[in-house]
Amino acid sequence: MKRQLGQGVTDQERALEAVIGHIPGWQGREIRYQPVSGGISNTNWRVTVDGMAPEYFVKVPGRGTEMFVNRAAAHDASVKAADCGVSARVFHFVEELGVEVFEFLDGYRASSNGDFLDPGIRRNAARALRRFSTQEPLKLTKTIFEQTEEHLEQIRELGGYTPPDKPWVDRQYQAAKGALVAAGIDVAPCLNDNLAGNFMLNAAGDVILVDFEYASNNDPHYELALWFGEMFFTPDVEHEMVEEYFGEARAETLARVYLYKALADVKWSNWAWVQRQVSQLDFDFHKYGAWKHMRARQVMQDPRWEEALRAV
Repeated sequence: MKRQLGQGVTDQERALEAVIGHIPGWQGREIRYQPVSGGISNTNWRVTVDGMAPEYFVKVPGRGTEMFVNRAAAHDASVKAADCGVSARVFHFVEELGVEVFEFLDGYRASSNGDFLDPGIRRNAARALRRFSTQEPLKLTKTIFEQTEEHLEQIRELGGYTPPDKPWVDRQYQAAKGALVAAGIDVAPCLNDNLAGNFMLNAAGDVILVDFEYASNNDPHYELALWFGEMFFTPDVEHEMVEEYFGEARAETLARVYLYKALADVKWSNWAWVQRQVSQLDFDFHKYGAWKHMRARQVMQDPRWEEALRAV
């Protein structure tokens, strides 16, 4: 339902209207807005401003997201992604509120996992991730290890949930970290949040990346591993995408990706358990975290885990 400025009823609508008052050039104009579904941590809006084109996409940060998101770093990544042609134009950044205003991507829709059954869409997505990774470095460097350990500290501070098998998972995590660090880690710009909804598609199958809140310089092998886990790709498809992204699928590359698939689930399980403590959104973060934790443990218990530790 579209509303005019001043008609806000819910807390989220009133929060958006307060934000609109801070956006340069919008004051005194007729403004209409409607919600855009899909946000887990934030509220998203499609906004029309009389006399200005195009339509805009406004992202309003959710409560507690400052624990996870460096908004200035996210803005830096958004701008660089737009500059290299893989994301939407950025029009405004209200730094004191952490609010970004983007071009609304008319003609694009959020993808679903089913879209990635199409080999052409998979290739276009891999190329978009690759193109983002080959630009100049981002302002923020934050590897998967720094991300995970930040969440573990937050859980301790908040008194959050700790699974009963955490000591065993921690040992596997440290083994993988030790193997990867010893082998050497090169970092590059990464999206770091590769669920299907952050890949936008048009009718031609072109792919645009969105949502750079968690973007940082990180190991690109993790970028692929996270994406593979979100898409539930088969081993054959994973091999194909490694070749597309890196140009070849070497044994040590595949081993790195295998380890990072489990580490990605460890990271996001702990992210979910932090969100459980702070978020006001109607989402079962505990269930999401438990599922991610279970999947990480499944990979770590597989005989291929020990093989990958030796192969990197």
